[in-house]
Formats: sequence, C-alpha cells, structure tokens
Amino acid sequence: MKKAGFAILLTIAAAGLCAAQTTAPCENLKSLALRETTITMAEAVGAGNFSPPSGAAIKDLPAFCRVAATLTPSKDSEIKIEVWLPASGWNGKFQAIGNGGWSGAIGYPALSKALAQGYATASTDTGHSGGSGSFALGHPEKLIDFAYRAVHEMTVKGKAIVAAYYGDGPQLSYWNGCSSGGKQGLKEAQRFPADYDGIIAGAPANYWTHLVTGSLWIAQAVHKDEASYIPPAKYALIHRAVLEACDAMDGVRDGVIEDPTRCRFDPKILECKTDDSAACLTPPQVEAVRKIYGPSKNPRTGQEIFPGLAPGSELGWNGLAGPQAFPIAADHFKYVVFKDPAWDWRTLNFDTDVALADKIDDGMLNAADPDLKAFVAHGGKLLMYHGWTDQLIPPQNSINYFRSVPETLRSSVRLFMVPGMNHCAGGEGTSNFDAVGAMEQWVEQKHAPAQIAASHMTNGTVDRTRPLCPYPQVAQYKGSGSTNEAANFGCK
Repeated sequence: MKKAGFAILLTIAAAGLCAAQTTAPCENLKSLALRETTITMAEAVGAGNFSPPSGAAIKDLPAFCRVAATLTPSKDSEIKIEVWLPASGWNGKFQAIGNGGWSGAIGYPALSKALAQGYATASTDTGHSGGSGSFALGHPEKLIDFAYRAVHEMTVKGKAIVAAYYGDGPQLSYWNGCSSGGKQGLKEAQRFPADYDGIIAGAPANYWTHLVTGSLWIAQAVHKDEASYIPPAKYALIHRAVLEACDAMDGVRDGVIEDPTRCRFDPKILECKTDDSAACLTPPQVEAVRKIYGPSKNPRTGQEIFPGLAPGSELGWNGLAGPQAFPIAADHFKYVVFKDPAWDWRTLNFDTDVALADKIDDGMLNAADPDLKAFVAHGGKLLMYHGWTDQLIPPQNSINYFRSVPETLRSSVRLFMVPGMNHCAGGEGTSNFDAVGAMEQWVEQKHAPAQIAASHMTNGTVDRTRPLCPYPQVAQYKGSGSTNEAANFGCK
C-alpha cells in the first residue's frame, strides 16, 4: 500500500507537473505520456453544476480536474475513459465505477457520486458507443475490450493519471458496479486480482452465456404460441397472489417476501374457471408463469442452464416476458455466436446452441471462476449484493456463485440478498444502502459487515428501515415494536 502523506504537495519531475491546487496541474496532464494512451482532454471544472455530453445536468459538484483519454491496446481498440480528480479534499483513494448491459457509455452520474465522496474516480465506455452488441460483429478485439481489457486498462491508466496529478498513487482502490458492472468486478477479482483492494459487485451478469440463454428461455416461454403470452395488465394479479401466499411467512405482512426460496406459490390457483378475463390466467399462461419461475433446462439432458426469476418479481416481468425478447440477450447470439444480424431468437436450441455459446466464449465474457485465491491473498475483499425481486438477472445466480467459492476463501467474501429490491435499485423493499461505506469499514477498519443498514423511501422520505443480512442469514422480526424500524429485527 502506498502512503498518502504529503501526496498533494509532491511533484512529478518527469511530467513537469505540480499537484498544487491550481488549474495548471490539470491542464498540464494533456502532455502526460502513457503507453498506448492519448490524453484528449485535461480541464479544470469549477464547483457547481456540470453538464455531461448526454443526460441531465448534475448539480452541486466540487471543483475537479476532468481528464479524458483514448486507449489503444490493440490495433482495433478505441477505449474511451474519463478520470475525475478532486481539486481539493482528495481522500487518497481511487474508485472505478461499472457499466450496464453492453456498456457503451461513460457513467457520469456514478462518477459524480464518487467525486462528491472525495474519491478520484474513473469510468470507461468499454471500447464502443451505444447499448447494442452489434459492435462485436467482425471486431474480435473490441469484444475482448468489452469482456475485460477495457476495465483493466482503465484501472492501470487511471491510477497513473492520479499519481501524475497528486504526486502519488492512491492508497486504496475500490471497484463499484452493478449488473454488467458486477460482472466486470468479478472478472477483475478473477483475472487481475491486484487491481483492487475492495470490489462491490451488485447483481452480477457474470455467467453471461447462460444468463442470455435464460433470458431467451423466458421469451420463448411466453411466445411459444401467443396463447402463452401474459399481458402486462395481469402482472399485478399474479403479484398480489404471490404476496397473499408468501408475504407473511417471515412473520411480518409488509408487501415484501424476506426469503423467496421458501415461497411455494402455485399459479394454478389463478387459472380461469371459464373464459379468459383480467382476473385469471388461462392454462397456457399458467404454464408460462411456471417456466418464468423455473430454471431454463437442457431439453436433452435435463441439466439446469440458469435459474428462473424469484416470486415477488412479477411487476417487472415486461423486461424479459414482454412483446419482444430482451435485446441484450438476443444481441449476444446475433453478433457473437452466430454472427448473423437476421438471426431469430425463436430458433434458439437450448442444447446445441448453448454448448456453442460456451465454446466460443471460453471464459472471455463469463466471470464464473470461483478461484479468488490471488485476490484474497493480497487482502482483497468482495462484497456482493442482489435484489430478490430482480426482474432481469435471477437472484439465485449470485447465491450459486457465492456457494461455488471455496469455503477457505469465504471470510473475504460477503453476499447480501436484498428483499424487495429490483435490478440494482428500486422496488418495494429497503433498497437504499451504503455499500461503499460498508466496504470502507471492511478494508480500512477490518470490520467485516455483520449487517448493512437499509431504507425504503417514498417521495423522498424514509418510511421503513431494515438490516440487510449476510447470506445465508435473513432479517427476523424480534416480535415487538414497529415493523418499519430496523432496531426491531436481527440477522439470524
């Protein structure tokens, strides 16, 4: 670990840069020479509002040095990164933030949040622009960039830029990402274990080839024939029935299922007695609901491919069970597996095509390796979280990965399942919590999180608090006091 003492006062002689709090050091970063890197912007940004190239203005940011660069580790690479450096009050640490989906954009809101906490922070577009997987067609090097190289290169170059600006590199480095960002974090721990001291991996899309397969399993389930399609107007009907069956199992009726693995909901109770109506499900719809909850399976061997969605997730089913297949999943087979933009997701073979996808990937996109030995050996900590009502990435996937990690390494790994939380955020549960603060305590104070305080807000006001518990523990009501107050629950 590097020492931060006097870091802001030191000088980098080779770069001719002084880290004094003026605009000059930031502007001089334009001449910083880094391998396979072109600095395209280095400008001082004053305190106040910031308008990113796309999206809404971000308010009340501290003054910072904004650096943009293009990285070219291969002849077909064009990886864009931004590094934001607090002009004053740097906490001596580095926080990189992750992406979502096919990851073709700089994450300005997440950069802003890390900056406001005093971090030097970085983000990448992973080497392409936009949210489609079409960039991969005919560009194998760009696919490698997306898979892992862009994040690692951003990390290395980002730390070098931090060192050039402040006179010393960061004391500690953290990764913070959800969805594809969670996958990126796990890939870092597995492939580049020395890059980060702490990795926060939310709802990771880490078993990528099987995740996209499971997504198309659901699409086929509701479009096997159009009689199987479940109109979104019926989602609330199913959700109410699930809560009626399972909400009170944890001793508290609050509209949230604490542990959906205990829920034994049978959608047949909603089956229409006569004609179809808004108040019931037809027999084909009942069968489709069962397939959404159940795992995707190889039709020849019966082997599970990927878990299904959990009971309680029904209000968000339009993403995977809507009129069209989930684009992220379809794009993988179009542009990576079959290399055919006209490929029809309805033709996916859950035996041979899945085997082909795994063979082509060969561990490139997938980040399912449980061997975290090298990451743990240098003191690395991994904090995973996943919402139980995640409507895009089945939450059982995170449990499966956690269980695959050898028990000898699990003292450095924590998984927090979040009741009632949707994909990465939102939902009916207590989905607001400080994962970064928990990670800081763990890495810097050696206090492994025994629980994490979480809250639910309505119209900006906190109306419920609960503890989040490290898996396999769950929050249990103590039997007295308000069920909206965390103090009346314990992790057991």
